[in-house]
Amino acid sequence: MPPQKPAGLWLRLIAFGWDYLVILAYLIPLVAVGASAYRFAPEVAATLFSNPVRAQAVGFALITLPVTLYFALSEAAPKQATWGKSRAGLAVVDAGGSRLSLSRSVVRTAVKFVPWELAHFFIWQISFAGNPESPFYAAGFIGVWALLGTDLAAMFIGGKRQTLHDRAAGAFVVRASSVT
Repeated sequence: MPPQKPAGLWLRLIAFGWDYLVILAYLIPLVAVGASAYRFAPEVAATLFSNPVRAQAVGFALITLPVTLYFALSEAAPKQATWGKSRAGLAVVDAGGSRLSLSRSVVRTAVKFVPWELAHFFIWQISFAGNPESPFYAAGFIGVWALLGTDLAAMFIGGKRQTLHDRAAGAFVVRASSVT
């Protein structure tokens, strides 16, 4: 465990709220461009979203990948924090209190966004499904919520305040004032 004081749930949620503003600043123009494409170039939009696999790939490339890179690159950078974590006074460190390597930051972020990407998968499947009422989709979304709940519950097990994605990367979210 690093020598710094681990951050609690509320500070981490506040930081994610700030980071969500960054995500929205990216998504709003993206949605506007997408809406324009549907209006002015419907054949292009129809091609991009013609089946669930292609739609998933486009969504991943345009949404998940940029957001994942934002988190992974920011937390591996010298500041050790995204904009939101920085505003909330937090930093991401390894067990020795040092900056995470890029590979560990990517692992942490990838594990964090597994539920998010699974939710996207099920949304795309439902949008193309012949039977959107299938129990398969309900089970999928229950699984997504179970993963999110397990990730958060892990913070309260072991006394180190680590989520599953923190544990996967050997990372800790700490108060930045205590980062040396």
